[in-house]
Amino acid sequence: MTNNELTRQNETKHKESGEVDSSRKRWYCVSVSPAGIITKEETETAAGIADIIRDASISWVDYVVTETDFLNVAREAALQIGFSEDLISAFVDSSYIKYRDSNVELGMKISAVQVRDFNVEPHPYLLFIKKNFILTVHPIYVDRRFTKLKRYAETILKKLPADMTTPDRLTLLLIRIVRESNDSNFEHLRQIEEQGDKLNQIMTDPYTPRSKLGPEIYRMKHAVITYLNALWDTVDVLHSLRYGDADLITDDDKILGKLSDLVEDVNRQIGLAEHMSDVLSSGLEVLQSIYNNQLQNLNNRLALLMTYLTIIGTAVLVPNTLATMMGNGVFEIGPHDLWWYLILMIGSTVIATAGVYLWVKKQGWLPKKMD
Repeated sequence: MTNNELTRQNETKHKESGEVDSSRKRWYCVSVSPAGIITKEETETAAGIADIIRDASISWVDYVVTETDFLNVAREAALQIGFSEDLISAFVDSSYIKYRDSNVELGMKISAVQVRDFNVEPHPYLLFIKKNFILTVHPIYVDRRFTKLKRYAETILKKLPADMTTPDRLTLLLIRIVRESNDSNFEHLRQIEEQGDKLNQIMTDPYTPRSKLGPEIYRMKHAVITYLNALWDTVDVLHSLRYGDADLITDDDKILGKLSDLVEDVNRQIGLAEHMSDVLSSGLEVLQSIYNNQLQNLNNRLALLMTYLTIIGTAVLVPNTLATMMGNGVFEIGPHDLWWYLILMIGSTVIATAGVYLWVKKQGWLPKKMD
């Protein structure tokens, strides 16, 4: 399956679940002028947005990619707003580059996590910074996480102190954007935990077939690992931003401390996810112990059965031998001898069985019963 086919499948799933709002405009721009006037624009094209950015003191532009070819469409959108091809290509052509600073431009790639059952899908969203504005580009699947931020964007920009430098204000706005996305990522950990609880419920059933448990356990572990990888990528980007000494980012220690707080928040979530992974691993060990106990119990029962069958078989040899001897022509046994013949057979069987049982028990060869 190609990447485009997989993306189309994801788009269909999210549309069916109501997670995609196709009525939203592609471009969203909110800015504040040097005089403190707020301007907000939602449109299908980038026409006019460049003029708004040029006259504003600080702006946030958001672009929603609705096509399946996210990276190439993101490239075109960033070029329209004025970012250089060199900066954009670093993120479009390589999945390993998460942060790049070219002094006059800065770019970051952060994962936006979406969870459906055990399917954890980290979608990339791009952040580009240039002099007095921030551009965010993300696929339509994760548009909902920015809905609240867009609703209060005007208030957020109004609260940015006018006497601050542009790098200070840009950094505060960037922190708010990243925090909004991180909070959405953190909420998905609860969904993973809920799915893990359902898996634990299945594991408690001793009659659940291993053929069902194996794939479910793998999916759970894979979901946690994918989620952790997305958070680790975020930590790497925030560390680069915090200590990269970019010209577009503030040098104010107090504001940089807020970036450190973001890193700590992500680290706490990583700790929770790793703890959940440890709990899952412990559950697997318990499950393996249960299966081992069940197997040992079955082995003991079979051994007990074989022992009793051996006792019975050994005991039956005595009356069988006597019957064989009595059937010889040397012994003239007729119908009148039936009473003592039956007593001999029954008595020898009982005595032989009891004798063999007591001897085996004395030798300690009887396996212990298990519940």
